Amino acid sequence: MALEIGSAAPDFTLPDQNGNPLTLADLRGQRVVIYFYPKDDTPGCTKEACNFRDQWATFEQHGIRVLGISKDNAASHGKFVAKFDLPFTLLTDAEPCPVATAYDSYGLKKFMGRDYMGMMRHTFVVDANGNLERIYTKVKAETMADTILADLQLS
Repeated sequence: MALEIGSAAPDFTLPDQNGNPLTLADLRGQRVVIYFYPKDDTPGCTKEACNFRDQWATFEQHGIRVLGISKDNAASHGKFVAKFDLPFTLLTDAEPCPVATAYDSYGLKKFMGRDYMGMMRHTFVVDANGNLERIYTKVKAETMADTILADLQLS
């Protein structure tokens, strides 16, 4: 079943960069941005994370929680957070990536003539009731946070 605006966001529990579990349902009552990205400390993923970091004050002012999800482990996330001073939570969705799969954000990719399974750069906004408010499948890494704030009329 394809995800649609207004449908319930698939719930999950994943470990954060400190190894602590985070459950989406525990965040009810606030908006949550969930962004899936391929790999810590790579050019596109760094631009995306830094765009969220640079817009952090606005997200925080409006009570919006930001969660980045990739296959990377907690140690990798911790280094990424420290290196770029990221103020939000990064979560580990290890192979076979059940959460990314539930969000249609893990699947067959092509790179340099090679097919492989990987994380897709998709972003979701979950409203305070736990429903999908926005779905972005065509993401510009360097401006994703700006786009969300503009679309929610918060910039």
